[in-house]
Amino acid sequence: MNVPAELKFTQEHEWVKLEGNVATVGITDYAQAELSDVVFVELPEVGDSVENGETFGTIEAVKALSELFSPISGKVVAVNDQLADSPELVNSDPYGDGWMIKVEVGNPASVDSLLSADDYKNLIS
Repeated sequence: MNVPAELKFTQEHEWVKLEGNVATVGITDYAQAELSDVVFVELPEVGDSVENGETFGTIEAVKALSELFSPISGKVVAVNDQLADSPELVNSDPYGDGWMIKVEVGNPASVDSLLSADDYKNLIS
């Protein structure tokens, strides 16, 4: 499994990349592999608020429908519109073109409480 060292992770298999006070959020390589073929992703709108631990959308795969949980609190400033027409990007490039939302974080230090890459590897092993 690909677990990039520069990212932070949740126990629910989301990843976060913090740049300044904007966090990019997606699901991990492990999560997309467990889901298998992603066929639909429902995401919030730009301007919506997300809360740490609360659902911000759903992801539907051939095998299952799963909720997406926000790893941080803040305001959605971007949504990956490519996923509407190409949800399979979550499978082919979960840490790149398969990102889901970008969130303006009120407290960037809150990301420090998330799992490190090593902690996440231990979780999924």
